[in-house]
Amino acid sequence: MAYVSFHEFFPEIAERETRIVTLFGASPYRLPPGQYALFEMYCDEPGCDCRRVFFSVVSSCSGSTEAIVAYGWEPAGFYASWANEDDPELIRQLKGPVLNLASPQSVHAPEILRLIREILAEDPAYVERLRTHYDLFRRRIEDRLEQETQG
Repeated sequence: MAYVSFHEFFPEIAERETRIVTLFGASPYRLPPGQYALFEMYCDEPGCDCRRVFFSVVSSCSGSTEAIVAYGWEPAGFYASWANEDDPELIRQLKGPVLNLASPQSVHAPEILRLIREILAEDPAYVERLRTHYDLFRRRIEDRLEQETQG
């Protein structure tokens, strides 16, 4: 399954709603001061209902991706059922938030993961926004598939 940038299909929404965290020198995080953009990526596999987002976290300091964080907002039981698995570690990896094991990570990635965990824990409205973006993205994928099969 491939993950595609939300911005690719919905640039106007992504421009308005991408979460950007600004850290100053007195930040509680061991990260360089600057802005950290959480660019959303969603699965583009037709028929998939994984209910997960990957964040590509880009730092204004480096201008590059510092971390790829995977997150699923549903309860752990959903991922156990979806993956037909009962391995607690696999379910933890699916639910997250976790650093994506298959992606390169910077030295700042563990601290970025801590930042994202706190954002998600403290901001249920942001989690709801992610669900909305996921639904929009999935509808676009399924509509595109329907057009291809009819065309």
